[in-house]
Amino acid sequence: MATLRVLCIHGYRQNGSSFRGKTGALRKLLKKQVELVYLSAPHSVPQSSGEEAPEKENGSGPEGDEDSKGWWFSDIQARSFNAQQQCEESLGLNESVVVVREAVKVQGPFDGILGFSQGAAFVAMLCSLQEQKLEPEFSFRFAILVAGFRSACEEHQTFYNTPLQIPSLHVFGLEDRVIPDNMSRELLPSFQDPQVLTHPGGHFVPAASAHRQTYQDFLKRFQ
Repeated sequence: MATLRVLCIHGYRQNGSSFRGKTGALRKLLKKQVELVYLSAPHSVPQSSGEEAPEKENGSGPEGDEDSKGWWFSDIQARSFNAQQQCEESLGLNESVVVVREAVKVQGPFDGILGFSQGAAFVAMLCSLQEQKLEPEFSFRFAILVAGFRSACEEHQTFYNTPLQIPSLHVFGLEDRVIPDNMSRELLPSFQDPQVLTHPGGHFVPAASAHRQTYQDFLKRFQ
């Protein structure tokens, strides 16, 4: 069976290498099936914006604030992000799309795309751009969204107009305090045929042996 190449999109205040560290268990769990390729967001998160819940488990974030990255900011003035913040417009999304486009060009093609938290919300947007034929470089065949949510930003609502055809696996924790599971559920209607994997834990990418079968069954369709 062919190894599937999956582009990985980290959460807010993480970066490619910190997310790689946090998904070691997933890499081990799926090593026979997937090769995970990690990307860092283009925007540095200013140190002062420490008020919103950082996307990290067990208090261990990226080493040093200079490594904190984000895909867009919901507060343009403060250059900060909060998943629940209602806003008219956001800052930085276009640059992030360019970074993904370049990664696909240079490191692709990728079979699928995986995102965590703000990264999962971003993945839904990227899949929408692909299906609207606005990003000809993109050819993702599946999406895995961990702790995803629907952006509360007004200018992003166009991403949710039509349910996406791409096969998707939505993974979320029933004890997640950063992105409560009801926020992840609100994203499900944006996908035509969403598969769901819930786990009893919090804000992290689950990779216990109990979850292996669900991941493998989902991925098998693309091998």
